[in-house]
Amino acid sequence: MGQGHIHAPATAGGAHRRRLVVVLGLTLAVLAAEVVGGVLSGSLALLADAGHMATDAAGLALALAAVSLAQRPARGRRTFGWQRVEILAAVANGLLLLAVAAYVLVEAIRRIGDPPEIGSGLMLVIASVGLVVNLGSLLVLHGGRDSSLNIRGAYLEVAADALGSVAVIVAAVVIATTGWTPADIVASAVIGVLVVPRAWHLLREAFDVLLEAAPRGVDLQDVRAHILGVDGVLDVHDLHAWTITSGLPVLSAHVVVTDEALAAGHGGRVLDALCSCLGEHFDLEHCTFQLEGAAHAGHEAPVHD
Repeated sequence: MGQGHIHAPATAGGAHRRRLVVVLGLTLAVLAAEVVGGVLSGSLALLADAGHMATDAAGLALALAAVSLAQRPARGRRTFGWQRVEILAAVANGLLLLAVAAYVLVEAIRRIGDPPEIGSGLMLVIASVGLVVNLGSLLVLHGGRDSSLNIRGAYLEVAADALGSVAVIVAAVVIATTGWTPADIVASAVIGVLVVPRAWHLLREAFDVLLEAAPRGVDLQDVRAHILGVDGVLDVHDLHAWTITSGLPVLSAHVVVTDEALAAGHGGRVLDALCSCLGEHFDLEHCTFQLEGAAHAGHEAPVHD
């Protein structure tokens, strides 16, 4: 016997599709301004931030495409549809962030000892505009960052952009007031360093999903204790919990019940109690249980916890 149910086929990221569209448009506008400003001012920091913005634009476009694909209904061999594409997009975004960080750091090292002339005034104006737009984008994405790993990836990218803009602004002020042009190189290196931990955090979360680790906040020992606390349950084995995509944790288990419960036809009552318990305590609304008598364990190999 088994029981499973999904209350909402749409993914968590799909509910925030419009946020991604707005932020992508803002990012492309700032990107164009920073490229022009970087070329005219000679600022590596501004061009580094523009390169970061270009990667973000590609990442946002990828995230948007992933969200659209994830909304397709399940059919054929893809029993969960395209929902896992959102996680793959988060991995791609993390890798893009690391690539940009590496490029910026290498370019900053290459310029040490030979800093070019910098137009600090134009550099300051463009970076200030970029910061304002980035802050606006953060506000747009803020509402979805906790519900979707894909949206969180986009949020982290924009947050890194905002910090990059701050670094460029500080460098522009230093150059304008002291004439110390290596400040541009320092700002470039800061941008590269700030990106790395955010990219690593995003990749670690995405890989946890791909490796089907238990969802964050779900303690399987606690889950096991709750299952064993249901009236009529003797034991539980083959207990698995994982995440399909952001906002869709799932669980499956083989539950050993008393022969009396099976003989009296109370299996449905046990199933209802199990689903209600896990849904209320662990927010696991898609659960599949196999109910079996104590003698059935001898017919399964291998049986594991």
